[in-house]
Amino acid sequence: MKEKEKNAKDDGFVEEVTLGEIHPLQLSSGGTLSPFKIAYKSWGKLNSDKSNAILVCHALTGDQYARGKNPLTGKDGWWPKMIGPGLPIDTNKYFVICTNVLGSCSGTSGPKEINTKTNEPYGLDFPVITIADMVSAQVMLVNYLKIDQLFSVIGGSMGGMQVLQWAVNHSARVRTAIPIASTWRHSAQNIAFHEVGRQAIMADPNWSKGRYFENDNGPHAGLSVARMAAHITYMSERSLTAKFGRNLQDREKLTFGFDADFQVESYLRYQGISFVDRFDANSYLYITRAMDYFDISADYGGNLSKAFENTPVKFCIMSFTSDWLYTTQESREIVRALNAVGAQVSFVEIDMEKGHDSFLLDCPEMFNIIAGFLAAEAGK
Repeated sequence: MKEKEKNAKDDGFVEEVTLGEIHPLQLSSGGTLSPFKIAYKSWGKLNSDKSNAILVCHALTGDQYARGKNPLTGKDGWWPKMIGPGLPIDTNKYFVICTNVLGSCSGTSGPKEINTKTNEPYGLDFPVITIADMVSAQVMLVNYLKIDQLFSVIGGSMGGMQVLQWAVNHSARVRTAIPIASTWRHSAQNIAFHEVGRQAIMADPNWSKGRYFENDNGPHAGLSVARMAAHITYMSERSLTAKFGRNLQDREKLTFGFDADFQVESYLRYQGISFVDRFDANSYLYITRAMDYFDISADYGGNLSKAFENTPVKFCIMSFTSDWLYTTQESREIVRALNAVGAQVSFVEIDMEKGHDSFLLDCPEMFNIIAGFLAAEAGK
């Protein structure tokens, strides 16, 4: 285990631990992973009875740097107004953990990391994983930290999938669950979007069947296109129109060529180009595949209610009116399934026009709901 590294600007700690050396991680595919690393960041202090721990779960391209400067990008973390002293997830009250998920590329074991058996990056030798595998790895970290029960598990998008997986597979170890802008299974439409992205990466000659680490150049063009396509799904038609409309980019008239005539084209190209500097192409393949495999009802004969039978977990579920990636309808289906088994659940649909990414933006209503929900439960 590496020494804890103090982050002076936000009082957080960055840490990396090696797990599974004695008891391998059992994977959904039937295989195992041993050993493996988990990189995580924590804020706040664990109280004496270890009852104030909150696990924050990140989305597809997120990482453990939810708050504070990301050392790779130099930018602020992805949830700066959610986590911190006096904020909804109050680090003066709670011990907050955010892990980099299994299969990703910010320190946790994934295709980018070194396979100790070959002394080279795993590449496609890394096993295909699921959301359940990500959660199983997190469970092993929580065990390592000697925390019996998490006060809450919170996350948006793919983070919300992890929240639901925790609540179903490890309900005794979760007191409250807050899945935001998420779903209980990936739809055919979302699988299709992901497949477009994966094919863009694999069609890039520089992908080299996943062994681009042997060359000086990776599949940057393919990964950039994948990001551009995905980014459209994170916004709404109304937000794109409000932000860009049909405005031209640094010109007064059309060029009648294939340069970025429109501002929205320039914006998407920037999103794609900047993404390749911080994310691994193979990790993108693995994590999107894990999301596509996600179906919380699969082990219960397709009956979502059965997945939540006798759950002691208290849920707070949120969706956004303009989110067409993971719609309010999908959140309502989770709520109905919980109601059918008498589970404790509250649900809020927030009116916001920014699309799926609303959960990452400045949303006072979301902040107030989470702060109130956590405070009410902590007071019991």
